[in-house]
Amino acid sequence: MDYGDGRRAAPVNRTSRWRRAQRQRLRLTRETLPLAWRQDADEVIAGRLVKHVPELRQQRFAFYWPMHGEPDLRAAAAHWVAAGAKAALPDTFPRQPLTFRPWTPDCPMRAGVWDIPVPDTMETVEPSVLLMPCLGYDIEGYRLGHGGGYYDRTLAAMRPRPLAIGVGYSHAVLPTIWPQAHDIPMDAVVTEKAFIWHCGFR
Repeated sequence: MDYGDGRRAAPVNRTSRWRRAQRQRLRLTRETLPLAWRQDADEVIAGRLVKHVPELRQQRFAFYWPMHGEPDLRAAAAHWVAAGAKAALPDTFPRQPLTFRPWTPDCPMRAGVWDIPVPDTMETVEPSVLLMPCLGYDIEGYRLGHGGGYYDRTLAAMRPRPLAIGVGYSHAVLPTIWPQAHDIPMDAVVTEKAFIWHCGFR
């Protein structure tokens, strides 16, 4: 693929191998971060989100149940809900866009795909802000996840598209993830060090 600005995408097979290697490296790095460091970083990330996206306190937002050392926003989400926001968590179905179910700190939960907790309800909602965990991310706002493509599928399907914000740690930045045709850039990325808008937003 020619990006039109002098760059060319790596071949798909080479990109897939490179991404697998990066995922393994980034996952191992993240899981070795000290718990106390992650807890402090997560508080900073939550503060940056409120500062740069104040509508989190007024609108429906979706976040994620953390796994494999992902930034943990559950305490922040509970605080935002107490302040009047509406929250949701994703429910996953194979090769489908994510479905979002309303969440409160005391709502019943069930085990979803990969035993990730999901609100135990059939009700679905459409968030206006989507907080997405990043295993890695690049300087143009493209996200490297676990490889299932769920968030790309979701962003491609949602109308209107929610404000898409990647959440990760600063060590996970890459020069590029070699985006392919199915990759959709995020509107912003937040880490413990910065909040970065992409795609001309704000």
